[in-house]
Amino acid sequence: MRFERALCAFALVGVVAGCTSSSDPKIVESTTSAAPAVAGSAPAWTEPGSYSYKLTRGCDAAKPLGIYQATVQGGKVTGSTRVGDATAAPDPSAAVDLGPVTGDEGEEIEVPTLGELVAMAQTSADDGGQVSTEYDTADGHPVKVTINVSGEADAAECWGISDYKVG
Repeated sequence: MRFERALCAFALVGVVAGCTSSSDPKIVESTTSAAPAVAGSAPAWTEPGSYSYKLTRGCDAAKPLGIYQATVQGGKVTGSTRVGDATAAPDPSAAVDLGPVTGDEGEEIEVPTLGELVAMAQTSADDGGQVSTEYDTADGHPVKVTINVSGEADAAECWGISDYKVG
């Protein structure tokens, strides 16, 4: 059973399904669930030794939960800063934890490397979660990852990747 699971996990890493309807022809989407279908491909991506990117957290592009600029060296995030202002002002009478500094509901995240983000998506898929990953067809780096481990429509976590630069 372990061999079959490992074989399935290996196969899922290379399977890419369903082209996006995006106007950007350089993106393909992979949806990982019970039975993925193959409809397009992106080159295999290998995490470079050093790169930078912008990570947008949240499924609502108009109101992201956070935007972060990250620098990665040797497989580790060596610098990350939150970009822009908080999306909500703190309310002193709020009954929820508003986060440390931002005033947002929730808390700041530790920005992952793109390799860690891809691994997190694969682990979630292996554990039965619904995972959708979009890749850049020029070099294969991820451009959007959506993970839903609960099955509830509003429980998805989304990460968008932009301004990706190697070097």
